[in-house]
Amino acid sequence: MTKNKIIILMLAILAIAPAIYYLYPKIKKQIEGFNMEKTFAIIKPDAVKAKNSGKIIDLIEQNGFNIVELKKINLTQEQAKTFYAVHKEKPFFQEVVDFMCSGPVIIMALEKSGAVDGWRTLMGATNPEKADEGTMRKLFGTGIMTNATHGSDSAENAKIELEFFFPGLTK
Repeated sequence: MTKNKIIILMLAILAIAPAIYYLYPKIKKQIEGFNMEKTFAIIKPDAVKAKNSGKIIDLIEQNGFNIVELKKINLTQEQAKTFYAVHKEKPFFQEVVDFMCSGPVIIMALEKSGAVDGWRTLMGATNPEKADEGTMRKLFGTGIMTNATHGSDSAENAKIELEFFFPGLTK
């Protein structure tokens, strides 16, 4: 390569350097957006009643989740029965339905890379006594049913659960 070509190449690099510096954060954010996953979460009636909703939401955000949608609602018996239909043959089905209708819940669409697994990890084991320290259920749960939070157990179920409460969100 000749001296003139090297000089031209260096000038070209210097000319585009400000554009790269300006555009890099925007490009990086778009690339990260391709890896985003959504999951569904509920703050259950026990945690809402105990006034732990704000603490739970704070932990969600501290752990890198974006809250895409959030609603405080009272589930009807019909909604709860439909939502928990997968458990309809189990002996605890009506108990779950009654519990979930016993007071307001906060439903959320959460987003981040690896959201389903990340939310499951942050929630902890179903039984608060067996949950790891620092998890939602260890911090705020009091029993297997009264364990403060619900979360989708797979990407497929996350899509179904999100569509149930937030129609059109996953399209």
